[in-house]
Amino acid sequence: MSAATPKTLGTPSGQRSRKDLACTPAASAYQKQFGADLRRRVVDEGEPFAIVQADTPHEIFHVMGIPIITNQWWSAYISAKQLSNHYFEVMAQAGYPKNSCKYCSLGLACTLANDPKTAPWGGLPKPTVLVARMTCDCIQHVFGQWADPLGSEFFPMEALAREHKDPRWFAHSKDQLEQVYDPERIALAVSEMRDLIALLENRTGRKFDEAKLHYLMEPINEQEGYIWEAAQVIGDAQPSPVSIAEQIPNTMIPQWHLGSDWAVNHGKRFRDEVMERIASGAGSAANEKIRLMWIGAGVWHEPVFYQALEGRMGAVFVWSMYMPFTSPQYIREVQGRPMEALASRVCSMNEVLHLPPWMNGWMTSEAERCGIDACVVLLPLENRLSQSRTKITAEALEKAGVSVLMIDADMVDAGN
Repeated sequence: MSAATPKTLGTPSGQRSRKDLACTPAASAYQKQFGADLRRRVVDEGEPFAIVQADTPHEIFHVMGIPIITNQWWSAYISAKQLSNHYFEVMAQAGYPKNSCKYCSLGLACTLANDPKTAPWGGLPKPTVLVARMTCDCIQHVFGQWADPLGSEFFPMEALAREHKDPRWFAHSKDQLEQVYDPERIALAVSEMRDLIALLENRTGRKFDEAKLHYLMEPINEQEGYIWEAAQVIGDAQPSPVSIAEQIPNTMIPQWHLGSDWAVNHGKRFRDEVMERIASGAGSAANEKIRLMWIGAGVWHEPVFYQALEGRMGAVFVWSMYMPFTSPQYIREVQGRPMEALASRVCSMNEVLHLPPWMNGWMTSEAERCGIDACVVLLPLENRLSQSRTKITAEALEKAGVSVLMIDADMVDAGN
């Protein structure tokens, strides 16, 4: 197991990645228009909105017609604008430690800077509420202190520990909810979601309709099914038809619009274009020699990073967590219990994606499925939790015969 940095791998900064799929710029254009519409609704028209973590029940807000800004999306957006270095310096000047967890605190840094001329959208106005699950020690501090300058309230959700630890959780997560996620954890998540609904109804005057949630869960299943089908064929195909630089946006942009007509149709369009490239024999690299796996969030400030090795070495990133995660963690058999199905979707999202034994059990299985030769692991220097969990997974991959390279870098901090 060795370490490197993006700079040692020769990645040019600030360049755009190559696009082989027509649906990729279409997704980017849709998200750009969505951002403009969201800014108009939230900033210009004063519509109620919420700032939420990625592993919270977005579906509740969608049902109630309340716009949301996902903290991780906002951080990625700020980072892509090459503003992270400036904002983290502002945090340091305000007395925050320079080794703070960067991904979750970049939005706070932007708010603390209080510079409308620099900030995207001129900065965020007061949200109705900020919502996050307490998945690590920093979350309560970041969101609690972020709520103060925004003049809002932080609604924390528990990340309850569980006794049942099944490394092959992904094999039966769609329909064996209580067995995989524990009845007590699902019940607690449902209770907290009902408290959140009561808060939103009280603050906004909008009503939650559980029947609408039941209806929404089905197109979400359809959307995630298309992405999962694409993940399956990409893992099987040689050469790999689509760069990870296109896999991620075609997965994650629809994720912020769960179950919408556009998201479902885009998922299908993406799957179909992937299959067309496979049928034609098209590959992401001209001469594929090495099949790579990427573990970690995207390097949002270096969009061309993933394609840097394709032309030089025939090394192709075939896998990242975003696409194959769609089926085991999102697709659910609702069975007349939409709140419980939703609770099972969110109550363990961070754990199975980032913590052993769930993380390493799933990722070693995926490496075998996709014929992975080597794995590149993002190791954010200031994120102690990420360091410990990814190192355990790296060891599991090496035991399975997959070479591992650790990269000392941060997903949003271009200075590291």
